[in-house]
Amino acid sequence: MRIIGTGVALPQLRVTNDMIAKYVDTSDEWVASRTGIKERRIISTESLIDLGAQAAKDAVAAAGIDMADVDLLICSNVANSYVTPSLGCIIQGKIDATCPCFDINNACAGFLTALDMADGYITSGRYKNILIICAEEPSRIVDWTSREACILFGDAASAAVVTDGEGLKKIKLSTKSLPDVLYYRRKLEYNPFVTKDQGEYKPLQMNGREVFKMAVSASVADIKKVVEDTGWKMEDVDMFVLHQANLRIIDSIRQHLDLPEEKVPHNVERSGNTSSACIPILLNELIAEGKIKKGYKIVFSAFGAGFSSAAATYEWK
Repeated sequence: MRIIGTGVALPQLRVTNDMIAKYVDTSDEWVASRTGIKERRIISTESLIDLGAQAAKDAVAAAGIDMADVDLLICSNVANSYVTPSLGCIIQGKIDATCPCFDINNACAGFLTALDMADGYITSGRYKNILIICAEEPSRIVDWTSREACILFGDAASAAVVTDGEGLKKIKLSTKSLPDVLYYRRKLEYNPFVTKDQGEYKPLQMNGREVFKMAVSASVADIKKVVEDTGWKMEDVDMFVLHQANLRIIDSIRQHLDLPEEKVPHNVERSGNTSSACIPILLNELIAEGKIKKGYKIVFSAFGAGFSSAAATYEWK
């Protein structure tokens, strides 16, 4: 399996730390020193559906194929206004695709999860061209009266087209059920027959210290495993494209693996954590800037609520 096109659509509104400080008790210095984030894009006048559709169209155009050539659409999404139909189904209509589609939710590891699923479909011969869309609006599930989570996230949509061929080498998915570390519970409709305690419905809840520790340990372990299984050495890898959760997490992973800074690019300072959309956004930037060359050995790594993590080795074709 190989990646043949990427696309990104970002909201127009840039929200700086100073702008957030008008609503919660924080400051640019406080946020930047702890997360590395200076600004993020937040949906205001756009819709997540339109962003997802634009990213998809751009990815298909970059791949040099027509929408009619897309055999399957996989949409990664954590939360949106629709419970049903799936977000992918709605976006499918916006882009005039006719292929089957479905949504997945593996939090911030969603892109690599979709990549693994796409590889299985392509390897089996069932589909040839698969469109992966990561459409995320985490700004709608955080508490905007508390600085604990709202400072971290940004909204975005990204997409990638994958097809048969050589590129993906190894991929590893992991899950450890620890929902209390990071979760968002949605309130359901009233049911007169439900008698059990429904619990409290709150905005996104996060134990920041535990998330930090688990993210670093999971990413380091996953990266070591896929690099070893591929038969590479760490110094053979040209670039490590990591989930953009927090610059301190990224730096900690880099230091644990003793990697040079130039091999671990980041854009979290401009985008914040856009959940599963992070890796395709950064990949799209690196391609546009000519920083990924043919033959480059790349490692992808992501981690998120669940606790779920994933890593993959890829040789750019």
